[in-house]
Amino acid sequence: MEGSIIAIILVLIGYGLGSAKIINEGNEALVERLGRKHRKLPPGLNFIVPFVDQVVMEDTTREQLLDIQPQNVITKDNIYLEVDAVVYWRIIDMQKSFYEIDNLQEGLNNLATTTLREVIAQNTLEQTNVSRMEMDQAILDKLNEITNDWGVQVLRVDIQSINPPESVQKSMEVQRTVEIETQAAIERAEGERQAAIKKAEGTMRSVKIIADAIRSNPESREILRYLVAQDYVEASQKLSSSENAKIIFMDPSKSKDIYDQVVAEEVAGTKENSNGIGAEN
Repeated sequence: MEGSIIAIILVLIGYGLGSAKIINEGNEALVERLGRKHRKLPPGLNFIVPFVDQVVMEDTTREQLLDIQPQNVITKDNIYLEVDAVVYWRIIDMQKSFYEIDNLQEGLNNLATTTLREVIAQNTLEQTNVSRMEMDQAILDKLNEITNDWGVQVLRVDIQSINPPESVQKSMEVQRTVEIETQAAIERAEGERQAAIKKAEGTMRSVKIIADAIRSNPESREILRYLVAQDYVEASQKLSSSENAKIIFMDPSKSKDIYDQVVAEEVAGTKENSNGIGAEN
């Protein structure tokens, strides 16, 4: 009798141990009964029927990371790129993720790789460098169109690097250098243009002031003549300092005196010649 009681107790203990299932927080489990899907087990202590129920899957519903290995992709303008990306996803329906696809991880990796190549191939090299966020969103939308049937939600896609071949990188660096130098030349030219405009405006204002002064006071003409003569003298001094040429500028203020002197000398010479001829005769 005692042996029977002990046996019953042991059976009950074994049944209890076999029927108790503890599911960790953040996970869910699927139970099949006699080979057919039966129910999900939430986190905590759960009981199943031994030999009748079977836990066929336990997985996390938390966010997971899928690291896509670097892929060789051809852009729209036929440039080979090496692209590296990561995908953040989570299971939102445990039954679909088990029954709708045979190998969820492998299927998700293959789908992400194919979609990444497809989106990159629709863009040129320049577009891949300036529209990375748009490509991330395009990949995300395309993935969710399919993974929704697998009970999976893709949360984010991050293209981490896009590396063109070394020859293309050098060409891009040269192009960037040319663009920088061109922009600098444009800015210098614009600065010189603005300076020339300001100088011209200043000259026009000065001319107007002088013209107004001459009109209002005729004696100002002599002052102006003196200033012009002074500029000639300064220019003469600068040019005469050259080793290759010696140029002497005439002082405009003395031009009338010099002219009178030359005329007087010519007249005197003419008189001498005429007197000599008369004596000979």
